[in-house]
Amino acid sequence: MEQPLTPRAEQPLKPRGGKRLKPRRHRSVTPKQTQQKTQSPLPLPADAPVPGPSVPAPAPGIPVPEPRPADARKADTAKPQEQKTEAPKTTGAPEGSNEEKSRQEKQALPESSVPEPSTDTESEPEPPAVAPTPTPKPDIAEPEAQPPTVAPQPPHKPPDADDKKMLPDPRSADLPDEKMPAEEVACRERLKTLGVEFEEHKAESQPEIGCSIPYPIVLKTLGKSVAIGPGTELNCKMAEATARFAADVIQPAAKAEFGEDLKSIGQASAFVCRPRHGTRKLSEHAFGNALDIASFTLSDGKKIEVGPAPPEKDAKFLNAVRKAACGPFKTVLGPGADPDHSLHFHLDLEPRRHGGTFCQ
Repeated sequence: MEQPLTPRAEQPLKPRGGKRLKPRRHRSVTPKQTQQKTQSPLPLPADAPVPGPSVPAPAPGIPVPEPRPADARKADTAKPQEQKTEAPKTTGAPEGSNEEKSRQEKQALPESSVPEPSTDTESEPEPPAVAPTPTPKPDIAEPEAQPPTVAPQPPHKPPDADDKKMLPDPRSADLPDEKMPAEEVACRERLKTLGVEFEEHKAESQPEIGCSIPYPIVLKTLGKSVAIGPGTELNCKMAEATARFAADVIQPAAKAEFGEDLKSIGQASAFVCRPRHGTRKLSEHAFGNALDIASFTLSDGKKIEVGPAPPEKDAKFLNAVRKAACGPFKTVLGPGADPDHSLHFHLDLEPRRHGGTFCQ
């Protein structure tokens, strides 16, 4: 079993090149000697053999080379391996030289390839285990930060009164005179000659709308045998045109198509104070100048109604009446003209340009 070597501090080291070295106490420390350092025995690496019965412990005076880490950098391989020796302390060495040697030893120590944990307080702190919860925003948000849910609407503008007013009509200003005009008296005389029964009615006028009928009459019959109802209020001129139309057109058409006489006419509208549908223009009904006929009744009790799809014989009669009306009346409307006239004939005496007619 090998015996551990014991250092001999009192014996000087032999020079390598055959030169005799001076004793340490007579030598002075030079800058080149900073590469040689004396250090206390370094701790054994993890893979170094542990002294025991089978492995001898190294002598305390012999320096043990430091094991090189496996993951050392390439830059370290380029550097020359520094020779490390440990010299025994000289009992007679001055205290200043010992301090200088210690400083040189610290400077000559090789850098460790394993980085030491940083103690820099200014380094980036480790993230907390639990992420901090942001401060909740107040429930009430500033109005200017949130866009409005509904686009702002302009202030409501009241409807213009002119939008509801009817367009002016010169007949709206007609009012009855103290004495009935001669033309109105003559019209009534003609009605009596035709066998028309009627009643005088008081004047109708609504200035806020514009309706006016200064000399109205209420028809009871359109001749000796043709009744009309109920409550047909017209101006005298329109009443006369209707009575003549019934006697000259409707009665012969009923006799020719059905072999029966015309007994009565069912009207749907006469004088009514209203505008035309969807317009601001007053209707001819507002002046008692229009009549809507909805049905005809024969002497045998047969009733012929105006509609979009009447029976064949009824349709033939209605078409003859409708065509004949375009002439005595200036406007004739019925089924097919528009939805408002799908169930009646509209007849009026509104003057047309160049004395023409409007028939649909």
